[in-house]
Amino acid sequence: MKKKQPFSWKARGRSFGYAWQGLLDFFLAEPNALLHALTTVAVTVLILFFRISGGELLALVAVTGLVWITELLNSAVEKMMDLVSPEWHPKVKYIKDVAAAAVLVAAGTALLTGCLVFIPKL
Repeated sequence: MKKKQPFSWKARGRSFGYAWQGLLDFFLAEPNALLHALTTVAVTVLILFFRISGGELLALVAVTGLVWITELLNSAVEKMMDLVSPEWHPKVKYIKDVAAAAVLVAAGTALLTGCLVFIPKL
């Protein structure tokens, strides 16, 4: 078993660097990243334009984060499956489809939340 390393600020800094690099790679490689970014900007503008409660703000931030997280994980699953099985395989298709479905569910939840928050304010 590998010996546990002591806490290190330098190692934590490297970890954050890897995470930022992953986010940059995601934006450079995934066309959906731009769509999510534009949607996030639109939601931010609506939040600033309309008077919303703290609970509404919390809900919008949570579902926006949920969409980003699921899209990032979906992209990682897609790349991993392409590496594991470059050729088409029904189980790989299933895994990729379910990961994409997670994004769809998250986006649908975010859309519904946005409608519940903003439509009454129109």
